[in-house]
Order: sequence, then C-alpha cells, then structure tokens
Amino acid sequence: MLQGLRTVIYGVNDIAHAKAWYSQALGMAPYFDESFYVGFNVGGDELGLNPNTPPNSAENAGVVAYWGVEDIAAEFKRLLEIGGKEHSAIQDVGDGIQVATLLDPFGNILGLIHNPHFKIGNHG
Repeated sequence: MLQGLRTVIYGVNDIAHAKAWYSQALGMAPYFDESFYVGFNVGGDELGLNPNTPPNSAENAGVVAYWGVEDIAAEFKRLLEIGGKEHSAIQDVGDGIQVATLLDPFGNILGLIHNPHFKIGNHG
C-alpha cells in the first residue's frame, strides 16, 4: 500500500550547478551524490536532482512525486491491475533504492520508491 510521499525529483540540465545551488539553499550537503543523481534528505523527505530528467517543458512537467512503498514489485503490479500503465520499469538506482513510474488513468505520472534508508516513522 502507498505509505506517503517520499521524494520529489527535479530535472536539471547542470547537475553540478544544481547541487551547489540546492546545497546552499538547503544549508546542507547531499546524502547521495553521484553524476547521475543527487539526493538531499530534508526533514525525512527527499529532494532529488536528476540530469536525465528534462527540466520543465511543454512535454514534461519536470517534477515527479514518488510514493514510498515497502514492496515495490507488489505495488507496481497492483497499480497496473487497477488501470495504471507502465511509464518506467522498476530499476535499482543504487544503494538498495528502487524506483518505478506509472501513468494513472488520467495521464499523471505516479512514482513509486522503495528506499531502505527511510523507515516507517521517519518516512519509510
């Protein structure tokens, strides 16, 4: 079952500049810092910066909200069974974190995330 919002990902075209700007804006360094993704733990929620997600445009909203799940495969399957459509398959993005996206019946992107570093009680 969906456990609550966990992550918002912003598409950026310059990961180094975005990391520096958000480090300053948030007053902290990222907890996950790779060339393909930078993640900040902000009060138990995650702000992610992804250079592989295009910034806002007419074709792309640029921001995807991810719902925390304990079992991403089971929840992905359940949402497909009730009318969701696969947008991106389940993938391991490093450090045991798995993500996937679906389109809801209305065309919205619904993100799922299993992050073993976020437990129930601290946004599991």
